[in-house]
Amino acid sequence: MKLQDLTLKQFLERTAANEAIPGGGSSSALNGAISSALAGMMANLTIGKKNYTDVEEQMKKIVEEMGENRTHFINDIDRDADAYSLVMDAYKLPKETDEQKKLRSEKIQEAMKIASLIPMEVAERAYGMIGTIIETIRKGNKNAVTDGMVGLMACRTGIMGALLNVRTNLGGINDTVFVAELREKCDRIEKETLMKESEMIEWVKSVI
Repeated sequence: MKLQDLTLKQFLERTAANEAIPGGGSSSALNGAISSALAGMMANLTIGKKNYTDVEEQMKKIVEEMGENRTHFINDIDRDADAYSLVMDAYKLPKETDEQKKLRSEKIQEAMKIASLIPMEVAERAYGMIGTIIETIRKGNKNAVTDGMVGLMACRTGIMGALLNVRTNLGGINDTVFVAELREKCDRIEKETLMKESEMIEWVKSVI
């Protein structure tokens, strides 16, 4: 059974168990899914309200966008776990002969790159939602502002968790160009994410 098909209780029990999967990567993707769900909720709670007719069409587009993102993040829960399994399988390869050692090393490097790129995709997708989430919070149903903000904070958690996994995996990769490129992305996304979240927290304090 896929992780995404577990009940919430089952997923949390599996996460708490003495196993490496699901771990922080899958949980980061889950936070992305929660974030998109809450942003979609706020948009849905805005549609049909007479005080928000001027943003109704925008909110309908946001509902659709967040639904698509939610599907991606749900799938990422399993994609991240699968990537980690590739790394573990690579480390289990035999290393008795020089040829085996060479093959094992190549497979580890290949798996580590995959295990870096998938959380990078999660972080980039979640970061790509921030602007839309902020628009939803600023323009949407004021009665759901706190729900939207929880969505934004879940988005930040998904981003920061995914970036941490990227950085961890980069430590074992020999390709310096690949490592430098992803580290630059991590630094930029982290800085901009924290700045935008901080700005919105201050904005919300002024309107509630």
